Amino acid sequence: MIQKFPETGLPSVDAADLRARLEFAVGAARAAGEHALGYFQTTDLVIDRKDDASPVTRADREAEELIRRNLAEAFPDDAVLGEEFGEQSGTTGFRWYLDPVDGTESFVRGVPLWGPTIGLERDGEPAAGVIAFPALHEIVWAGTGLGAWWANNVKPIQDGETFPDEPRRARVSNVSDIGDACMSVTSVKGFDEVGTFAGYDRLRRVAGMDRGWGDCYGYLLVATGRIDIHIDPQMNIWDVAPMLTIIEEAGGRATDRDGNRGIDLANLVATNGLLHDHVLELLTG
Repeated sequence: MIQKFPETGLPSVDAADLRARLEFAVGAARAAGEHALGYFQTTDLVIDRKDDASPVTRADREAEELIRRNLAEAFPDDAVLGEEFGEQSGTTGFRWYLDPVDGTESFVRGVPLWGPTIGLERDGEPAAGVIAFPALHEIVWAGTGLGAWWANNVKPIQDGETFPDEPRRARVSNVSDIGDACMSVTSVKGFDEVGTFAGYDRLRRVAGMDRGWGDCYGYLLVATGRIDIHIDPQMNIWDVAPMLTIIEEAGGRATDRDGNRGIDLANLVATNGLLHDHVLELLTG
């Protein structure tokens, strides 16, 4: 429960505001994920294509609509930017970023490595993030100064519930030798598309193991210490927004390949922190 979290260094009003929004975000991600799960692995799922040829489904649209309706009731003056329904302005300094089904390519193929992601920014700085995995019954969340938390074996959400039972601290690994590290990527082809394959190739040749555990699932694995490096060569702002707080509060680092920290990044490198500088050196040559 939220009362288990440590105190922040923020003024009490700001800390209370962040806690309230983080609690909302966890409940909203769980509810949206369970809604999308009702469409997962069904034979009548209709797949449309956006202008960029990426897939979108009824599950994506309905899950984002659900989060937005709940946000309008809980925090009507906050700004919102979602992948499916664009931007809504706000006046509070808080801005939400919504990806109702991150990993739609996995979703439409019946692969369970997908989930709603919700990011929160306060006055231009990352403040909170949630990633839910309804098909895997896992969820990870974090708030600035509140730590990163993880639960598995998550039960279906009950009316009025937000946090799942028995959360644990999410912590990155302590692997310090790149030769012992396990790395994952969302798309090897993506490195070719943005002209950075040579850097990826240098890294994967020295890493102990490489896998393709992609999209938001790779960040869960880094934040919980199950892998040590995850890289996405192409990102949108709603993809990045939740990840910085989750990775940093779990003890790791998340930047673009040039070492820049922020939400509006074109690519993202998440590590346990100990490996980060070495990983960036290899990626950039």
